Order: sequence, then C-alpha cells, then structure tokens
Amino acid sequence: MTVRIKICGITTAEGMDAVVAAGADWVGFNFFPASPRYSAPAAAATLAARPGTPAKVGLFVAPTDAEIADTLAAVPLDVLQIYADAARAADIRARFNLPVWRAIGVATQADLPRDAQGVDGFLIEAKPPPGATRPGGNAVAFDWSILAGWRAPAPWLLAGGLTPANVADAIRATAAPAVDVSSGVERQAGIKDPALVAAFVRAAGAA
Repeated sequence: MTVRIKICGITTAEGMDAVVAAGADWVGFNFFPASPRYSAPAAAATLAARPGTPAKVGLFVAPTDAEIADTLAAVPLDVLQIYADAARAADIRARFNLPVWRAIGVATQADLPRDAQGVDGFLIEAKPPPGATRPGGNAVAFDWSILAGWRAPAPWLLAGGLTPANVADAIRATAAPAVDVSSGVERQAGIKDPALVAAFVRAAGAA
C-alpha cells in the first residue's frame, strides 16, 4: 500500500519548495485566522503558483459561503478541508462542487464516522484539549487503538501529533491510507523545516 501524504500549514516559499522536493501528494493552506499557520488567500495564491505544487487543500473553520468564495477567487483549490458539522460540510460540497474532507476530532470509537455524510473524505485527529483555541492542529495524538475494526465509509487521513519519529508506527498501527502533518515538521510555529519535511515523507513512505 502506498501511503499518501499531506503537508499542511504552508506559509513560506521555503516550505512550499520543501513539499515539492519531498514529493508530498497534497499541500495544505490554513485559512483560519486564529492559527499561527494562517495564510491570507493572496499569499497562498503566490505560494501555489510555484513550480511543481501538488494538489492544493484549503483548511476552513466554520466558514461562510462568502469566505470560501473569496478564497477560491484568489487561489484555485482542489479540495476543501472543513471544520463544521456534517450537514454544513455536505452543503459546502454541493455549493462549490469541490471535494470536501470533513475534519473530525475523536476520543472514542463512538466518535468515528459510520457513513460518508455527503462528503468525499475525512481527516481523523484528536479532539482539541481543554482550553484549545483551535478545533484541530493542536499537535495532540489520540489512542490509535480505537481505530481497530473501524470500517471507514470514505477515504481518510490520519492526523494529530504526527512527526518523522512516529509516523511509521502510526501507519502500521492504523493502516491509514494517508497522513497529514503540520506542526510536526516545523522549526517554529508556522515555519516548516525542509529537513523535517523530507524526513517525514521518507518515514511515511518506508512504512
């Protein structure tokens, strides 16, 4: 099985070039202003125009239609990653006619999706810890054993607390078809380290 890889929260040309050089399958732009990885649409458009850019994923938290439309007018995204309830995520898919991945925080098996909910995929990560200011991207891993026996209703990505040191173990433990990393390949908040990006992609590929 070839595991696909998403590097999220790109904010610099150096980070984008590292994603391209490492051969990741997706690059993610974070359009949530409260995140240290936030990218304004115009800045994301400049980065997305660099040579070799892979498929582009836009991360949105409880967005309005206008926010998505304004972003798409600036940068041509291939996938929308949405933090919202199931009905809203499905509505966004219908309105914008783009693939939607719904991000879901989990703590127990009961939190895992059992049907596709009108979207194209899921990003499975830990529920935010108490006091968190963001619904995801908190560098927290969940108990991967809760995925045992889960029959995924749609393609999915494993996220949360992944690093070059643990991603191979995570893939072996969960049989995840794809993985997503952001803070785990940074030298400081919002700034990707090319060596860590390359190491993460190597480790995931080796698993």
